[in-house]
Amino acid sequence: MFSASILLQIMACAIYNNWWPMLSALMYVLVPMPCLFFGGGSTQFLISRDGGGWIDAAKFMTGASAVGSIAIPIILRHAHMIETGAMFIEFTSFFIFVCTVLCFHRASLEDDW
Repeated sequence: MFSASILLQIMACAIYNNWWPMLSALMYVLVPMPCLFFGGGSTQFLISRDGGGWIDAAKFMTGASAVGSIAIPIILRHAHMIETGAMFIEFTSFFIFVCTVLCFHRASLEDDW
């Protein structure tokens, strides 16, 4: 699923011969970083109600990078730097990426794996 997301990301650039949509791929790299640095590689801290300075900062950075993944194509389209079709391909890519993260989260919560 992750490969399909990256493929759509590249297709959004290649079809319209414009590589500006690759800016949102930077957010795909930033989304899992708080989980790796502050959560010890586990996504369990995202659904916990425990607070604290670092945990709250990790939740904020995860949310900000997820919102940035949606906002970058919208901003680029508003500035007429990308086409509408590229923006919708970017949204599809983001949806598949979110599904991948949710599947990973679900698999990491189960002890049977």
